Amino acid sequence: MADIPYRNALIVGGGPGISASLTRLLRSAGLPVVVAARNIDKLAPLVEETGAIALAVDASDAGQVERLFADTEARIGAPEIVVYNASGRVRGPLAELDPAEVEKAIAVSALGAFYTVQQAAKRMIPASKGAILLTGATAGVKGFALSAPFAMGKFALRGLAQSAARELSPLGIHVAHLVVDGGVRADHRPDPSDRPDSTLDPDAVAQAFADLLRQHRSAWSWELEIRPWLEKF
Repeated sequence: MADIPYRNALIVGGGPGISASLTRLLRSAGLPVVVAARNIDKLAPLVEETGAIALAVDASDAGQVERLFADTEARIGAPEIVVYNASGRVRGPLAELDPAEVEKAIAVSALGAFYTVQQAAKRMIPASKGAILLTGATAGVKGFALSAPFAMGKFALRGLAQSAARELSPLGIHVAHLVVDGGVRADHRPDPSDRPDSTLDPDAVAQAFADLLRQHRSAWSWELEIRPWLEKF
């Protein structure tokens, strides 16, 4: 794991799934990691287990994201890996959705990602080095019924990733979008006994992130789709 060519990481959108697995992986490789979430109390077990640093942020607030990067820089240095794993979800019929709640959801999924990428770019461009990984979903390539706000946010995230990759890759910054195309396994949502590995193992997803980080710049991927082997296509 020591061959990851970056020295530290910031993960925005901490939780018990993909973010926790990625935190463990990066810490096991010896990298200092800051993991940020709206509620950092839920990160206490992860912090105790890994020695990561937890910082609070509302990713939909540009000022808070700017402060998060300043605080991260003060604690571990300017982050060379930045992962955006936050998203907002509101479900329901189009005619019944609360516009204010839709606005909040899209602000987290899309605007928060922009604020994060912008702050990362400000630090990575002068260094000509860095990696920005954005966690997408099936909804970023296919909008489902009763889930328009999530699709809108994830479609915007994918567009941001594609645009940022074309702008920043020539400057030495690897930007990649991961389409997490399937349910992620959790303690409250284990695989059925008759369908093992029918959901995505978060540790395996974290490994896919690490594989992207190891890519040589002559063959960078801007997008990677990952899905469980038993799910229907």
